[in-house]
Amino acid sequence: MDFSKVYNLKDSIEYSQGATVSKIIAKNKNGSTTLFSFDKDQNLSEHTAPFDAIVFVIDGSCKITIDGVPNHLTEGEMIVMPANIPHALEATEAFKMVLIMIKAKD
Repeated sequence: MDFSKVYNLKDSIEYSQGATVSKIIAKNKNGSTTLFSFDKDQNLSEHTAPFDAIVFVIDGSCKITIDGVPNHLTEGEMIVMPANIPHALEATEAFKMVLIMIKAKD
């Protein structure tokens, strides 16, 4: 993506039947910003990451479980997943999100 250009995030990534699609917007040593689209019933199994992660839902809805606690998010909502805490994601319907990962303090 180009700097100083306006983007419609929802239109910047397409759905793919039965799949998860990702598109990196920006990445450096301190973190990354990535667009994702998930078809219904796609998921990311429980894992941890060394970055604090902000998920912002831009279309549809999902379930994000953080440290065993389920959270249901819909378009326009966001949640912060702390670094090194187990989390998982499930598409309860087709949905799109922006994932912003920020390096946690040492």
